[in-house]
Amino acid sequence: MACASCASNGNGSPRGCKSNGTCGSDSCNKLTVFDWLGNMEMPGGKPSFSTVEVRFKNSRKEFFTLPEGLSVAVGDPVITHVDNGYDLGLVTLTGELVRFQMKKKKMDHDSEEVNKILRKASQQEIDKWHALRDKEPQIQKRARELAIGLGLEMKLSDVEFQGDGKKATFYYTADSRVDFRQLIKDMAQAFSIRIEMRQIGLRQEASRLGGIGSCGRELCCSTWLTDYRSVSTAAARYQQLSLNPLKLAGQCGKLKCCLNYELDAYRAALKTFPKADFKLQTEKGVAVLQKMDIFKEQLWYAYKGEWMNWHMLSLESVHEIITKNKNKEKVLGLEEYTTETTVSKAEKPDVVFENVVGQDSLNRFDRLKRSKNKRRKIRKPNRRQNNA
Repeated sequence: MACASCASNGNGSPRGCKSNGTCGSDSCNKLTVFDWLGNMEMPGGKPSFSTVEVRFKNSRKEFFTLPEGLSVAVGDPVITHVDNGYDLGLVTLTGELVRFQMKKKKMDHDSEEVNKILRKASQQEIDKWHALRDKEPQIQKRARELAIGLGLEMKLSDVEFQGDGKKATFYYTADSRVDFRQLIKDMAQAFSIRIEMRQIGLRQEASRLGGIGSCGRELCCSTWLTDYRSVSTAAARYQQLSLNPLKLAGQCGKLKCCLNYELDAYRAALKTFPKADFKLQTEKGVAVLQKMDIFKEQLWYAYKGEWMNWHMLSLESVHEIITKNKNKEKVLGLEEYTTETTVSKAEKPDVVFENVVGQDSLNRFDRLKRSKNKRRKIRKPNRRQNNA
């Protein structure tokens, strides 16, 4: 059902995951949870957990209780109860792992917020749901035209129809508060449905739309990331990254969430490093820090006035110099502590590798151009003139 971008087999069924949500294309595999308890059986006499997880369009998921006598599996389309109608979704998780997910999200399965599943969806309801999904791009385009006509500074990023077609939810992003009361009236008159406007952030918009990041993989927010923590430029400074907005920003326009992944490791490693503004006192002059490699524990210093000559020191050597400076002692120079890696003749390999770049011509496969000046043919003497 959700494999809109998957190719189909000869009989028309989707190829790949067979609509079971494991192919990783389109919205099948968004924020899925691996059921590591799926192959385990319940103890004798203990009923299975009566609450399941249902996914709707994109990454929206909710928990629903099963009626008595109804058993569902992952990937089954079900009809869920909502206010003033019903909605259609796909079952994404069943069993005891749903209990862990609800505990993680601090939800009680006996609360009034958990709605009920009415029944499994029929083929007629599935066809109607597909028809509504096909109408969403046209509705979104028309809604954007209405918003532009009213001069509203907002961006309608997505539209989601309810399963019965009586209601549509419009997701939008805006920098400030927007008065869209007239817009709702115009859309209700144009589409003849109930309208709900829901504002989302830029990160939530990227998670709904999806895409490919600069790393070449699908966006983390659209596949597995659910906790949108704030990312600051301090995370880039800790990791010695250049503060280039074009490289640090993701598709949402905000700083990339992956800047926080290794931040704790960098902070723990930087505790053993000296401060960047600390200067080394030597008899040759004052040395200033230029660069550091955190995980290799290497630091580069340069004398004042000799900024082009960098000296690589180990972290241990820098601490030794700092200890002497605190005792009001100066070292002779950084050259005594510079770490250089040299290879002796005995350690050199027998095979010598040469750099052959540039030794061969790049246009060796090109065809030779013929000369424009044709060679003149050598005329043979006339036999009649020779006989005369």
